[in-house]
Amino acid sequence: MKLLETRDAAFAFFKLAFGDNHDTEEIARLCCTAAHVLAAQNLQLLAQDVVSWVFARIGASRSKELVEFMWRNHPEMRVVGVRPGITAITILVRLLLRIGDYGSVWKIFKDMLRKGPRPSNITFNAMIYGFCRQQGLVIGESLLHLMPKFQCNPDVFTYNIIINAYCIMGKTSVAIYWLHLMMKSGCEPSIATFNTIMHALCREGNVIEARKLFDGIQNMGITPNTAICNTLMDGYVKAREVGQASMLYEEMRTKGISPDCVTFNILVGGHYKYGRKEDLDRSLKDLIVTGFFPDCSLYDVTVSWLCWAGRLDEAMELLQDLLEKGLTLSVVAFNSLIGAYSKAGLEDKAFETYHIMVKCGFTPSSSTCNSLLLGLCRKGRLQEARTLLYRMSEKGFPINKVAYTVLFDGYFKMNDLDGAQFLWKEMKERGIYPDAVAFTALIDGLSKAGNVEEAYEVFLEMSAIGFVPNNFTYNSLIGGLCNCGKMTEVLKLEKEMRLKGLFPDTFTFNIIIDGFCRQRNMKSAVDVFLDMHRIGLMPDVSTFNILVDGYCKAFDMIGADEIVNKMYTCGFDPDITTYNIRIHGYLRIRKMNRAVIILNQLVSAGIVPNTVTYNTMMSGICSDILDHAMILAAKLLKMGFIPNVITTNILLSHFCKQGIPERALLWGQKLREIRFGFDEISYRILDKAYHLVQDDVELDNSGCPLEGWRGSMNCLRLRPQECYQSEMWLNLLKCKE
Repeated sequence: MKLLETRDAAFAFFKLAFGDNHDTEEIARLCCTAAHVLAAQNLQLLAQDVVSWVFARIGASRSKELVEFMWRNHPEMRVVGVRPGITAITILVRLLLRIGDYGSVWKIFKDMLRKGPRPSNITFNAMIYGFCRQQGLVIGESLLHLMPKFQCNPDVFTYNIIINAYCIMGKTSVAIYWLHLMMKSGCEPSIATFNTIMHALCREGNVIEARKLFDGIQNMGITPNTAICNTLMDGYVKAREVGQASMLYEEMRTKGISPDCVTFNILVGGHYKYGRKEDLDRSLKDLIVTGFFPDCSLYDVTVSWLCWAGRLDEAMELLQDLLEKGLTLSVVAFNSLIGAYSKAGLEDKAFETYHIMVKCGFTPSSSTCNSLLLGLCRKGRLQEARTLLYRMSEKGFPINKVAYTVLFDGYFKMNDLDGAQFLWKEMKERGIYPDAVAFTALIDGLSKAGNVEEAYEVFLEMSAIGFVPNNFTYNSLIGGLCNCGKMTEVLKLEKEMRLKGLFPDTFTFNIIIDGFCRQRNMKSAVDVFLDMHRIGLMPDVSTFNILVDGYCKAFDMIGADEIVNKMYTCGFDPDITTYNIRIHGYLRIRKMNRAVIILNQLVSAGIVPNTVTYNTMMSGICSDILDHAMILAAKLLKMGFIPNVITTNILLSHFCKQGIPERALLWGQKLREIRFGFDEISYRILDKAYHLVQDDVELDNSGCPLEGWRGSMNCLRLRPQECYQSEMWLNLLKCKE
């Protein structure tokens, strides 16, 4: 390590030399010896790297034992007349705070004041960070105010720690106050300071204020970097303003700010979630072809591009090829592939990539852990996800609160409320204190599960601690109350939201409008809709669809049509959901012809009907005139749309009920030709149709070879799927003719 020129190279060699061999007592002892030798030769920073690595790898329980050992030896140094260095004491303080031994921290602090060395900015910052991390923000602020008494002026790191703590608590306005206080004291904010506040604003959905801050720092002469651009871009995408995100990317290009793989994933992910497929394909090509990415990010971006394009095998081959050639890669490339495998349900492949990553000396990031957990949770493998969380935590990998939020979501989706609440309790016991996002995840899960009262108790606990609920928190509670039909409480909560300075967004109004529509209270729903216009908030397509659906369910098709006209007036075109709702509404009141007209309008508008369109039309028309159903079915089949098995069974059953079983057999054969997937009920209906046709043939005495058909019918009863693959029904129909 001493022979290598730089600290980074020396530490990289150290990690490579030990690899995964860090779980034994002998290895821990040797590492501590190495740190002692380095410190004795005035290589304190390298010694600090080694000690930090050991503590990060041996796990929380054994870390505590080593810290206690170090603490026991601290007084002995004083006895023999050796004064510990400020760096060594700071490391010890940081580790004591990590295991929650606050009493020993204050003992060391008092010992420094009496015997030296005097606390430095590094010491104060370590203490402030440690207390803020454990929700001791008041103590952190007190230490900041105490610093000048010891000839230490708060620096940019000190203020950043306090600002970040307030942002985590959801108190962005207080964080901005500290920003002004920082500037007033003569301490110049760093780009990280502004990035922290912008991230908080974007997380609250306040992208407008985030953009103002972004423009403001440029007016101050500070050049934005890639990280802060990524923060704003991510805010735009989460607000579903993909167009604004694309414009920001173009702005980066104009100003010469090099994007990285994170930029690529944010932008492409936005088009993937909220854009159109053609926009996604164009973005993938444009981002790669432009050659705007620096060489150091190009390989990461290429791997990510293959992942977004769904070419995962090629991405893995490229990754392995790059590793074999020793070309530059970062953890982001691995995370892209792990995330893609997890989303595709290929957890084994995701873990294979993870093992390659660790074997090659890359340290997993919080995103790595979250992607692996997400893949397991999606498959309902919650126990495995939990075990993984503990194992990675013990190895010292960066487990953040998002990991627990992913697990919460998994438990709620499996309707395991007890598991979610146990995890919540365990999270606190492990010293990982919930942040505003974790509280909101719990509130959202409880609200969706119908436990609104319990969700409201968590909401009050969150507020009492000092976290400020955001729009998503209120929307979760409002949604839960709407589902329970408690519209009076909903309006009170919406009013409280405004009083606290949070403006209800379109999603909030959509939830409330839907709540009134469910109660068939269309007057109140329209009043809320008009209230949106009064405060200058534009509705979206979902808003109109909710109102159209409400009127249709109230059997008021005139009102539904008026909302559609209003939709056009506001500059929105109906989407496939709008048409499907209207079709279903007209079919419910037996206006079949009107439903067919709406279907024709849908096709004329250039919108492709989907399975819901087909099934809605077929289910409605089958209950009226069967000839209409047949014409419509033929029309839609020609358009390439295949009904689902339930609708098919309805159609076949109606043929039999109306005395035309041969039609059921004919349609069965037509669907067989397109390899339609029948179920057991389908075969029973066709079995019945065959018997009805068979009886007619016997009565007609047409000379059809019935013995052969009886043999085929026995086959059908035993193995209907195989029997149906034959041409028996077509032959029977010819015989009938």
